[in-house]
Amino acid sequence: MDNERLGTNEELLGRIDRLERENEELKQKNASLTTTVSRQSALISATNKALNDMRGSKSWRITRPLRALTMLKLLIIRGLLYLKNYGLKATIKRIRTRRPPSMEYQQKLQEIANRYYISDERRKAESRTKFPKTVKFSVLVPLYNTPDKFLREMIESVQAQTYSDWELCLADGSDEAHAQVGKTVKEYADRDDRIKYKKLEQNLGISENTNACIDMSTGDYIALFDHDDLLHPSALYEVMKAICEQGADYIYTDEITFSEVPSDAHTTNFKPDFSPDTLRSYNYICHLSVFSRELLQRAGKFNSDFDGSQDYDMILRLTENAEKIVHIPEVLYYWRSHKASVAQNISAKPYTLTAAKRALSAHLERLGLKGEVLDSSIPSVYRIKYEITGEPLISILIPNYNNADVLKVCLDSIREKSTYKNYEIIIIENNSNEETFAYYDTLKDDPRIKIVVYHPEGGFNYPAINNFGAKYANGDYLLFLNNDVEIITPDWMEEMLMYCQRRDVGAVGAKLYYPDDTVQHAGVIIGLGGVAGHSHKNYPRNDIENGYQYRLKLVQNLSCCTAACLMMKKSLYEELDGFDESFAVAFNDVDLCMRIREKGYLIVFTPFAELYHYESKSRGTEDTPEKIARFNGEANRFKSRWAKQLLAGDPYYNPNLTLDREDFTFK
Repeated sequence: MDNERLGTNEELLGRIDRLERENEELKQKNASLTTTVSRQSALISATNKALNDMRGSKSWRITRPLRALTMLKLLIIRGLLYLKNYGLKATIKRIRTRRPPSMEYQQKLQEIANRYYISDERRKAESRTKFPKTVKFSVLVPLYNTPDKFLREMIESVQAQTYSDWELCLADGSDEAHAQVGKTVKEYADRDDRIKYKKLEQNLGISENTNACIDMSTGDYIALFDHDDLLHPSALYEVMKAICEQGADYIYTDEITFSEVPSDAHTTNFKPDFSPDTLRSYNYICHLSVFSRELLQRAGKFNSDFDGSQDYDMILRLTENAEKIVHIPEVLYYWRSHKASVAQNISAKPYTLTAAKRALSAHLERLGLKGEVLDSSIPSVYRIKYEITGEPLISILIPNYNNADVLKVCLDSIREKSTYKNYEIIIIENNSNEETFAYYDTLKDDPRIKIVVYHPEGGFNYPAINNFGAKYANGDYLLFLNNDVEIITPDWMEEMLMYCQRRDVGAVGAKLYYPDDTVQHAGVIIGLGGVAGHSHKNYPRNDIENGYQYRLKLVQNLSCCTAACLMMKKSLYEELDGFDESFAVAFNDVDLCMRIREKGYLIVFTPFAELYHYESKSRGTEDTPEKIARFNGEANRFKSRWAKQLLAGDPYYNPNLTLDREDFTFK
């Protein structure tokens, strides 16, 4: 018995000795980490001071012309690339119509870029935050011949994170001429055991190199990071908040593109919340992407078949399987633009475009969606032609009051230009004069057209007129159309129908132009002007920038579209009891779309269904006390009904963008 007790005591003493040694090791590591954080804080403070001193210096003012010449050089390079891709005529038009950035825009861009440099107070507050759960992040970086400057800055941006529970997994596929990559990483790894490094026997390509990073990782969540970019110091902290507060298993953030240092950023990407149709048009999510290990196991690792667009393929698979996708509307990723990067020129890696289309095709096949993935007029933006099932009848509802000549233009364009033939036109007559009825008589020989007479009990009520006309519709699909439009694209109905047939889509809107070829409607943003406004209103039809982040030229999800041209399933329209007739003139279509989305359906805007809308730009001016009172009453009714949604902000816009104008400029 005494011998047994002696043995037990010796074991306990041994354990105590080991614990004391481990505790001493932890103290040393903690001291090392404290030194690293202090060094990073000092570096950031010094950088901020240096930047402020530099901007206030005489040399900074003297060299302003030189910086302007550098910017001019960049513009010339971009112009030559545009000339190569689009030809002389398009390039000349682009130069003539280009809107130079305003001083206000440049100042705001500078302010956004400088958010990279956080204060010591913020760093300390975030570092001390206690979260309700423990999450370890594995930051994955495949290395390949990384320039030493970029490599060091990348690593240090991870070390500077205010959230400290992370590991940096680096798989190195560099060739023998770039042995310095491994030496530099080991230099950092020797001082910080959160940095893991593996030299690959051969370069396996971007996907397999990243998979090697995955194999090294032990974290609960995975963060994808390019070897020449930078993370904002609060990136992992903000992602951790999204995990703890919203239960997110997939998180993405806004990003900004810079050249040499974060403060010289030149392009922002303020993104919408998750938008499946927008994602199928282009990889708007991109950086920063973070996801749970469980989600990775469901979606699978990177696939080398899609090298060049492997991130796009991965994001498509992750979002297909995710249970809670959260977008953080803050710039937390700094994407470096240099000669060899896609950030500066997509033609640097042209194979990425082919890989992206194949990734999209595979995505459609997994979802059981039949469609062909096509290139668009913009590199890295794609267009899907979904297969239309059958040839269902479309009922086109057109309210009309007088203006027979206007109605004639509309009807002639439908009948002469439309390539889709199985439609009926229901003209909802509303108190027109005899001259208009004389025109109606000329339409009697067309069996596709019928005229129903609405007798209003009160004044003009657009919802009531359409609700009345819908009773006479025989089609499975209703297409609400103003009488003052003219068709431009012959396949406009097909372009709308192929989305409307999808089970997840509730309504589809088209792109409308004023007669002077400026944009009248490219979707509706909730909150603009206090209630709702049109996206990119008054932009040139062939805007050289294609709108903010190409949004004038791509299919996307939006909160609402105008009923001047809106298609939806008749069954859904009836389920919702049609338009709300309390919105007699204004916001009735916006309210309808909000109720469609409340049911869980998507609203799709397609720029490939184009029409002229001969509505005057001054139309809607409330110039009498009665009109003003009516408009204000409907605006207040909308704001009351949808107060929660207005407060939250439009999920397909971004809180960093202005609500005062319709041009997607900064708030």
